[in-house]
Amino acid sequence: MSSSWGQRIRISIFGGSHTAAIGVNIDGLPAGEAIDWEKILAQMARRAPGQDPTATTRREADEPKVLCGLLEGVTTGAPLCAIIENTNQRSKDYSQLKFLPRPGHADYTAFVKYKGCNDVRGGGHFSGRLTAPLVFAGAVARQLLERRGILAAAHVSSVAGVKDQAFHPEGPAPELMRRLSQTYFPVIDPAAQDAMRGEIERARMARDSVGGTVECALTGMPVGVGNPMFGGVENLIASLVFGIPAVKGIEFGAGFGAAELRGSENNDPMYVDAAGKVQARNNRAGGVLGGISNGMPVIFRVAFKPTPSISQEQDTVDLRTHANGKLTVTGRHDPCIVPRAAAVVEAAACVAALELLAQSGML
Repeated sequence: MSSSWGQRIRISIFGGSHTAAIGVNIDGLPAGEAIDWEKILAQMARRAPGQDPTATTRREADEPKVLCGLLEGVTTGAPLCAIIENTNQRSKDYSQLKFLPRPGHADYTAFVKYKGCNDVRGGGHFSGRLTAPLVFAGAVARQLLERRGILAAAHVSSVAGVKDQAFHPEGPAPELMRRLSQTYFPVIDPAAQDAMRGEIERARMARDSVGGTVECALTGMPVGVGNPMFGGVENLIASLVFGIPAVKGIEFGAGFGAAELRGSENNDPMYVDAAGKVQARNNRAGGVLGGISNGMPVIFRVAFKPTPSISQEQDTVDLRTHANGKLTVTGRHDPCIVPRAAAVVEAAACVAALELLAQSGML
């Protein structure tokens, strides 16, 4: 099971939704970096369950416990390992799923791959609960990036067809980025959040769920980070983002919209500004050319499917008898994961950006 990522900044995530704890080991961090614990907890709280009607009612403190790698709040250069205890499980809610896989979940594929030995409780190692350690790693990476002038922020750009304003192609203002990166259910336009909440509540009352998109920006990325073909900025960010459960797509800059443009429309004209810096007049490239950062903000959008655990009766199969069956999922589930996912996408962007800096000798 591949739950490790990175070459220079290496993370390994472990545990399951209903195990005693989940956690992450981060290797490759430079020594001597002070870590503000309150800022870590603020990011963990943005993803934590049980704090909003749009989320599962499962409540977890999500306060990491560092086992090693920090001494008096400063990185030692050794691997930084942290665990997050699971304290509010209802494993009995999942007893039927051993042989009645949930449509839209990994229950069936995991059953086949791991010969029926997979942990189905809360989705086990496939659960969105495993994004909590990723947010911890991202919160650590974020602090190192900020000292180097790089900021990250994301917002809920759509839910069930309701859209928020988009980031300006030249990048959001630092004040907006700070607000978004400190907020649960971050949006640019408050009116959009009200409409999104209405769609989520309608789905919840119908015992259903909805999906949406998250837009993320990295500003301050230096020119020349990343490598062509397989080690590019887009490659690394995408590879980490696709580790987030429920992600179904990602696009950078104009993304799929570029397919509808002519070259004269899609190209970003270049110029030298008053300070002698090379700039682009637009940012349809999303801050990346040939896999290498061009100095413009890195902007990308991530699509999330609706939460597959819904309490409507669904068709499934009985793996014991190979007969058709019916399933009604019980337990506590998000009618929409997108508000909580914004913090996770930010975290993935931060870890990927730190890896890119390390590979380029800029860390």
